[in-house]
Amino acid sequence: MNFINSTPLKAGVLILLCLLSITILKAQSTKNTKPSAMKILVLFNTESGGTYKMAKAIAGGIERFPGATAVLKQVPRIKSLENEQKQAFGQIPYATISELPEYDGIAFGSAVHFGNMSADMRYFLDQSVGIWTAHKLEGMPATVFMSAGSGAGREAAILSFWSTLAVHGMVIIPTGIMGNQEIDKTIPQGNTVFGATSLAGATAVSRPSEGELHIAALQGYALAKAAKGNQLTKDITAVTGTASSVAPKTSKIEARLKALNLILPDAPAPVGNYKPFRISGKQVFINQIALNAGKVDHPGMVGTEVTEEQAKLATRQTLLNVLAVLKQAAGGDLDHVKQAVQLTGFFYTAAGYTKHAVLMNEASNLLVEILGENGMHTRATVGASSLPMNSSVEIQAIFELE
Repeated sequence: MNFINSTPLKAGVLILLCLLSITILKAQSTKNTKPSAMKILVLFNTESGGTYKMAKAIAGGIERFPGATAVLKQVPRIKSLENEQKQAFGQIPYATISELPEYDGIAFGSAVHFGNMSADMRYFLDQSVGIWTAHKLEGMPATVFMSAGSGAGREAAILSFWSTLAVHGMVIIPTGIMGNQEIDKTIPQGNTVFGATSLAGATAVSRPSEGELHIAALQGYALAKAAKGNQLTKDITAVTGTASSVAPKTSKIEARLKALNLILPDAPAPVGNYKPFRISGKQVFINQIALNAGKVDHPGMVGTEVTEEQAKLATRQTLLNVLAVLKQAAGGDLDHVKQAVQLTGFFYTAAGYTKHAVLMNEASNLLVEILGENGMHTRATVGASSLPMNSSVEIQAIFELE
């Protein structure tokens, strides 16, 4: 009997070949699959550059992890830093509070100020109320690194930082004793079990030291690893449906802006020792002039240097600036604005001018177009003998958040 030519044996050989082919194809598919991309923010505040050097080490550690990209950004300053553009970090862009949910993880870095984070970092995070109420950072991995001149209070500073991140529901990644056996212990090192720090005031070696930078790099890698785990959890949830899969919310106000062919400008930065908005209870207070990309649109007195049509355009620009700041106050989502309360328009006019209300209609009408019924407001218009930066208009606005 010829066993090789028997029908059962032929079928068995074919099945075995098929199984081997499938195994090889799966192996090739796994080998050719690239790691999923991750974007991790390294957000820092520095004055002399020490925290910036730590931030670069954190970023380097992040990018050692396959598929991870580090994005370096600064916290906007309350008060401008003299000669900042000449500093090594001068070209690093500033972050906006609304972009934080766009990342897979965030490393926060700051100088230690009296056992706490810097005032610039504190003010930046104070703007995240809207993000917090919308649960946009929940589950996102986060870590903290700092730079301390004397070294005093660095552990307390990191722990105080953690409290803000914990309220947001972020997953905090500490350093523990990672890399402790690999650094030079004959010199003072600023590292803690909570996060990498630098003893900026210690002069035995240049700071940050090699050991401090080494721990910072390991911390960045650990953050990327945690971000990858969070990403995989999201992917599994999306496939299996084990958690409630809610479709991303479409912003009504953003859709309305798009329909009106309007793009909000970047919120103008303060030009003095003040804040662009202030939240008291649920009310937001905002003042803006007709700034556009750092310059005033249609400056001068209405009726002499500026026509009424130009003044209307300046009024429109001012209202868009108000809404750009309002979006910041609302955590990046204008849908969190419950209602407009009050608009007050100030116009640079000569004595005897009477058409202030006509000019202010440009702002009122645009606000109602964008916010709908929620944009209805009380209003006042005032003539002024001059306005800041020779602007022809200034608007003071009050809104209520949800």
